Amino acid sequence: MGDITRSWWLLLLRGLASILFGFLALIWPAITLFVLVTVFGAYALVGGVFELLAGFRHGAESRAWLIISGIFGILVGIATFIWPGITSLALLFIVAFWAIVTGVLEIVAGIRLRKTIDNEWMLIIGGALSVIFGILLLVWPVSGLLSLVWLVGIFAILHGVAEIALAFRVKNFTRRVGMP
Repeated sequence: MGDITRSWWLLLLRGLASILFGFLALIWPAITLFVLVTVFGAYALVGGVFELLAGFRHGAESRAWLIISGIFGILVGIATFIWPGITSLALLFIVAFWAIVTGVLEIVAGIRLRKTIDNEWMLIIGGALSVIFGILLLVWPVSGLLSLVWLVGIFAILHGVAEIALAFRVKNFTRRVGMP
């Protein structure tokens, strides 16, 4: 418990960053979606090039895998720029599964912390919101990718508020038990 109480301010910063990201996504939804797809495409393309180069520099035992992985990364990067709509839909599914997995982990963490801190329900609610968000994305993927950006923005703000509330609870817990 000492590790989390000493770094309460990291939870606070994470919450503030989440709220800032959420507001930016709501203000500029089209730009947010375009940036997400573009950054992913650039990442896949550049990563593929570097893996391909590494494949030509390594020994025979890892060369084939690096070259294949590099070519695949380059193709994914190019496909992202040629078909940004399909990439957007794929990102929608990645975000959905990420939200569900992290939400479940936050719920588990909240349940485990219930004996250590008061009001652990804030972490559990943040996790539940994350799971609900992920499920909604899976149920209605065609409802529009701009609506995904809006959902991401709203989720980020609500999750940020939950993180900030948790940060202050952890900070107050530290003071109550006299930890440094």
